[in-house]
Amino acid sequence: MIDSEITFRKLEIFLAYMEKQNITRAAEQLGLSSVSVHRALHSLEEGLRCPLFIHRGRNLLPLPAAEALLEHATQVIEQMEHGIQATQRAAGFGDKRLKVGTLYSLTLETIPRLIMGLKLRRPELELELVMGSNSDLLHKLEDGQLDAILISTSDSSVDAQRYDQLPLFQDDIFLAAPASAELACEGTADLRDFKKKKFVSLAEGFATYHGFQEAFQIAGFEPDIVTRVNDIFSMLSLVQAGVGYTLIPGRMKGVYENTVKLLPLAEAYQMRQTISLVFPHSREHDPNLLALAAESRMYALASRKR
Repeated sequence: MIDSEITFRKLEIFLAYMEKQNITRAAEQLGLSSVSVHRALHSLEEGLRCPLFIHRGRNLLPLPAAEALLEHATQVIEQMEHGIQATQRAAGFGDKRLKVGTLYSLTLETIPRLIMGLKLRRPELELELVMGSNSDLLHKLEDGQLDAILISTSDSSVDAQRYDQLPLFQDDIFLAAPASAELACEGTADLRDFKKKKFVSLAEGFATYHGFQEAFQIAGFEPDIVTRVNDIFSMLSLVQAGVGYTLIPGRMKGVYENTVKLLPLAEAYQMRQTISLVFPHSREHDPNLLALAAESRMYALASRKR
């Protein structure tokens, strides 16, 4: 059994002293007090049960025992540093690749801006994007398949004990109608006026699906859904083709406002999605995730100013 007085930290202090041969300079290098360095060297001697130094005035002169320890302590610290790095790589901590899950709708504007900012912070980092539904991305994060996800946290139950959440922006929901549709209403859309219309919808598990169901429950009727799809771009293509109406988040307006008719929902049906970055609390010090979180905060700040 190795004596509990012998620790990696004390070996690092010992190595610093052997390099500087001066307690004050070793303390400055380590950011410690001279007293702390002297105490660490003395307790190391106690743990080894043999002297390492002799006092010569205010100086400590290494004995042959210190020279013997120097060789092995250097190897131990180097091996432990390699071991820590290998362990972190195996856990995905500080790797050169970051796997991020995102909603399809965020690839229009949010994801490109985050990627550009992230590459400035960490040029060597390779970003792997995985797109999917809210529930699918959350499951993959829980299984360790993803390092972080961008989802609607207002439509998901996220364990606050396991995951950190960083809100980026809030988004209103709109009614999207085919460009050829003749709308009787002006201003805001009362869903009860569309009871006889056909609709297209995202499949269960997507962020907007939850709000879609909730809105029609308030309207008091079950919508006539022609088809359900697995991405928001396919859904809006169907709306453009005149297949039916749907509900979409405001972040899609910039691309589709000229090809579909968009109306804000009447007050009774108004809802907002909160888009957030979600990542494991256990990895809050991962340099890659720290960079992504910092860029997300910058994006959130810019969103509030718009």
